[in-house]
Amino acid sequence: MTYDAAGRLLLTPVDKEGPDRARRLRRLDLGQRPEPVFDLFADRLADVTGAPYAMVNFIDDNRQFFAGLHTPDGDHRGGELSAVAAESAGGSASRYMARDHGYCPHVVVRRKALVLEDVCDYPRFAGNPVVDEIGIRSYLGAPLIDDRTGLALGTVCVVATEPRPWGRAGLAVIKAMAAELMDTVRGRSDLLG
Repeated sequence: MTYDAAGRLLLTPVDKEGPDRARRLRRLDLGQRPEPVFDLFADRLADVTGAPYAMVNFIDDNRQFFAGLHTPDGDHRGGELSAVAAESAGGSASRYMARDHGYCPHVVVRRKALVLEDVCDYPRFAGNPVVDEIGIRSYLGAPLIDDRTGLALGTVCVVATEPRPWGRAGLAVIKAMAAELMDTVRGRSDLLG
């Protein structure tokens, strides 16, 4: 567990790679705008997992950006997820979320997939703002590791407002989908360096 100077538990992990990740994302032109290829990927991820929300999330040193987004209403705008994301980013575009909201920053820092069948079973995760503000109760996410730099650029993830028994099958699916998406990113990396 990570604590601040006053000894309080930090709910969002310290991310020493944030500045390097931000530079790499800019170089690859990722995480600045929605992209149809990522929205389609999020749609497919939601379909495969049966989750109401799915995201392709790139995280820089200050915020999260949903370059791909699937929502229950299918408009890629986020519904109630958008409202919280916009509020946490100071009222700006609905695909942004503060770095201290959600579980993807944990996945990026850990560089490992995270399965939370019921976030309320884990005190560290139950206190996250997305639980009370959006009603998130279940999370499944995997890191997007750039094989050229070794940096975790972001995540693919799904969330639900009810507990979900993701199990080992869900873990295998989210890891396979992350690897598949990295093939797309790798193609961009080959073009841009």
